[in-house]
Amino acid sequence: MKIKDVPAVLTPVRTKEDLLFEDSLRPRNFEEFIGQDNIKSNLKVFIEAARKRDEHLDHVLLYGPPGLGKTSLAYLIAKEMGVGIKPTAGPVIERIGDLSAILSNLQSKEILFIDEIHRLHPSVEEILYSAMEDFHLDIVIGQGPSARSHKLRLKKFTLIGATTRAGRITAPLRGRFGIIHRLDYYKNEDIKKVILRAAAILKVKIDEAGAEQIALRSRGTPRVANRLLRRVRDFVDVKGKSVITAREAHDALDRMEVDSVGLDDVDRKILTTIVENFGGGPVGIGTIAAAIDEEKDTIESIYEPFLMRIGFLERTIRGRKLTAKAYAHLGFAHPTRTAAQKKLFKD
Repeated sequence: MKIKDVPAVLTPVRTKEDLLFEDSLRPRNFEEFIGQDNIKSNLKVFIEAARKRDEHLDHVLLYGPPGLGKTSLAYLIAKEMGVGIKPTAGPVIERIGDLSAILSNLQSKEILFIDEIHRLHPSVEEILYSAMEDFHLDIVIGQGPSARSHKLRLKKFTLIGATTRAGRITAPLRGRFGIIHRLDYYKNEDIKKVILRAAAILKVKIDEAGAEQIALRSRGTPRVANRLLRRVRDFVDVKGKSVITAREAHDALDRMEVDSVGLDDVDRKILTTIVENFGGGPVGIGTIAAAIDEEKDTIESIYEPFLMRIGFLERTIRGRKLTAKAYAHLGFAHPTRTAAQKKLFKD
């Protein structure tokens, strides 16, 4: 039986404490970065080639679900290239002048990292085109008939863009990235390694079975795994235990309402709402968002990809629909075919 006295910890909102915690666990080199082996292998080749030619690295686009290591990879690229990195985010750059100031202050081969690059304002994005391709900025001086255009030369730099919504990046911007990689969810074996590494850094004692139990409920995401480890550690410390065992991890995760496949309370709310309010679907994503009082974008980018990956939700032309696997996991009876459908299939 689950004790409903502790809020779930899989919220997409990252606090200042979360960011400091994540920074403390960031890998210092590619060898410490666990998982995404093919991407690491390719990046090593591109970086070595650029250094041999004494050139800047081509522009890099990293995309995939949140929490898989896009920011960590950006910092590792800068370290391997031996250059500085200036981080920012798409929503922060509100005016053309903001981006112009950043670009004009970049040093040769330096890296500009833009997180959530899909959220750049269109007018701001447009000035990136010439900056990325020809390394110059078109600046308009004056207004009206007397206005004139001036080209400001930039030092050759590398733009690393990260996004969870690659489909929202316009074709002109995407086409200017020479290196494009998609980060995928982690396998349980790799997540277990992430947990054991984080535990060693945090000086938390955990056995193999305890790490395995947390890994199974981490949604294939290192950020979630590290967050769960931190919360399980809290339960173990309060109980006066010295080691996180499978039993301790299982009890703590149950109290946090994170079940055996990694579903949290929001996941279950989405699924049960589709069953109880809409007969299992199909139902539009906007309707689901309104029914559970959650942002549509949050459902599409955070929850839906995981639910689809584990086979609990399917996307149809008419909307979202629960699968038989989801019904079984939630303990709902799967709806039977209507009499008309049975007759149709029988005929």
